[in-house]
Amino acid sequence: MATRPASDTQVLAGRPFPLGAHPEAGGVRFAVTSAVADAVEVCLIGEDGAERRIELTERTFGVWHGLVPGVTVGQRYGYRVHGPYEPARGLRCNPAKLLVDPYAHRITGGLTDLAAAQGFTGDPDRGPASTVDSLGSVPLSVVTSPGGPETGTKPEIPFEESVLYEVHVKGFTAQHPFIPEQLRGTYLGLAHPVAIEHLSRLGVTGVELLPVHAYADEPALIHAGRHNYWGYSPLGYFAPHPAYASEPGREVEEFRTMVAALHTAGIEVILDVVFNHTCEGGPDGPTLSLRGLDAPAYYLHSRRGQMADLTGCGNTLDAGSPAVIRLVTDSLRYWTHELGVDGFRFDLASTLGRPGGGGFDRESAMVTAITTDPVLSRCKLIAEPWDATAEGYQVGGFGPQWAEWNGRYRDTVRDFWRGATGVRDLAYRLSGSSDLYDHNLRRPWQSINFVTAHDGFTLRDLVSYNEKHNEANGEDNRDGTTDNRSWNHGAEGETEDEAIATLRARQARNLLATLLLSTGTPMLTAGDEMWRTQHGNNNAYCLDDETSWLDWTPPEASVPILAFTRRVVRLRAESPALRQPEFFEGRTTPTGKPDLVWFRPDGEEFDGLDWFDEERRTLCMWIDGSNSQARNRDGALVTDHSWLLVLHAGDEPVDVVLPGPEYGETFKPTLDTGTADGSPATPGVLEPKATIRVEARSLQLLRAPRDLLETPEAPPPG
Repeated sequence: MATRPASDTQVLAGRPFPLGAHPEAGGVRFAVTSAVADAVEVCLIGEDGAERRIELTERTFGVWHGLVPGVTVGQRYGYRVHGPYEPARGLRCNPAKLLVDPYAHRITGGLTDLAAAQGFTGDPDRGPASTVDSLGSVPLSVVTSPGGPETGTKPEIPFEESVLYEVHVKGFTAQHPFIPEQLRGTYLGLAHPVAIEHLSRLGVTGVELLPVHAYADEPALIHAGRHNYWGYSPLGYFAPHPAYASEPGREVEEFRTMVAALHTAGIEVILDVVFNHTCEGGPDGPTLSLRGLDAPAYYLHSRRGQMADLTGCGNTLDAGSPAVIRLVTDSLRYWTHELGVDGFRFDLASTLGRPGGGGFDRESAMVTAITTDPVLSRCKLIAEPWDATAEGYQVGGFGPQWAEWNGRYRDTVRDFWRGATGVRDLAYRLSGSSDLYDHNLRRPWQSINFVTAHDGFTLRDLVSYNEKHNEANGEDNRDGTTDNRSWNHGAEGETEDEAIATLRARQARNLLATLLLSTGTPMLTAGDEMWRTQHGNNNAYCLDDETSWLDWTPPEASVPILAFTRRVVRLRAESPALRQPEFFEGRTTPTGKPDLVWFRPDGEEFDGLDWFDEERRTLCMWIDGSNSQARNRDGALVTDHSWLLVLHAGDEPVDVVLPGPEYGETFKPTLDTGTADGSPATPGVLEPKATIRVEARSLQLLRAPRDLLETPEAPPPG
């Protein structure tokens, strides 16, 4: 039994819930969970660094709590936990280590001395507990007051109308010449009218922010003198990352202001959240928070007390633990209700369905707790449906309320346009991936379609490099995937060869057009529309510099790709048939034709054998818009024109015969990736059965106009 600390302050009992630090009754009520502790002290840190320790004597349901009179907003604090230090059982309580409150709404300072923060001496699994006090070397929690600036009215964009934009808060505006320097790279930078204007003109309906939970650098990066730029190393699940505030200490207010500005523009805010691991890493990592509070209650361990790792990051939160389930759901509700967030993308989400590290269960306690919560069930819930193990790959395996990053979509579209696959799998991806999502009450918009993301090549690099070039990361180019499915088109990296540059630009337009014209929810990666490059680096997680930041003064080649992207996003918004909320079923439409028909270049419908010809490089997709299944905001069905999408990945031009008059009286070329801005090379009206020339490696979209019974309601173009 550890020696109980002495306390010279009269502490009122308070209540165990809600957890965290809450101003009330002339003081602050502190509450923190630790089922294994013998005693818990809240430690108040003065401006001069002096520490005042106060024991929390009340313990209810495993929660240590007490109301400390006289404490005010702005007080810095931490916890010291007295209890067993038995690494063989996973227990690592060590009162020499000052711990961040997992429920802190604000965190200040950073990890400045890794050795002082380590809870062990010598061998992390066998050595004795460290007696070095970590105060002054670790982050601190800060008491905050509730409320703040209004976050505005949530836009509540229907998923089928959504176009997502994955973006890093700092990287988006760090180099923006028209944003005041003190706001660049901050929450207020993203809220600046110039930044909002770019998003609105682009036509995106939601920003998916890379992690904004307060995070800390991993030990390996600290040793190397590097910084975690992406933020997938969380420390506090309630605190906005302080480095993104333009004014230190105002990160909560500035985050709320950013949300309000985006909401006013009709743009939703979706957070990339990392509830699979923390910055404490493996057993050799620092003791900063959860490890010192109650490691077995938070982290996955083997029966021998060893930490399990399903994430590749040293530790894994145990999704079957009540303490973790409460931490996750409380955090999500806080960001939703208090900070105005509209949805979440869950990093390595398969771990949420693997309680105890077992097999994936889409109805596990954690997943069920999220989807049945009355607040969270109304949010956009997006899973990254894999983890660092083979068993964790669960694309298509989540339950009815979950959308998913569709890695199958990314791989198939990349392969098709580089000429590495036929058209069978492509047809599924274009039409909403029914093979993955049409078996468990899901909709096509639950397929989050993407061809690039923060992790991997940018669009420009995807068509410019065959191999990764990650030397700048300091890991001898060993990090990052080798499965890029990219093509440099004849030269590795930048080139002055005009023919190669022209082909690369066309291939980029092909990829963008395919993404935005596919059924499902498209996700763009910030900067792709401005021809951003990372010079072949496909894992720039530790490069907080010009490599990762958006360049707002890019080369002339970026102007056409930006215009092209805006054009196709607008086209999608105005065309309900291209973003249908239901799967195609071969149903007969008012025109007398099926809702979806696949054609060969000779104008004949595909037969069974055609799908198994792996040498096919041309696919024609007919979408009948007379019964599009899209609805307006009042719930009424709306009609649209019909569309013919022609994709040709061959290295020679192909002649394509248009469908007969039963599919349309006329055909109007609408989009052509063979031109820089997508305008049709032959804009005139075409007759049925006419033959069109489709250039090598290009895409065309033709509209079959019809008299619409009602005007579709669509989001106004930017």
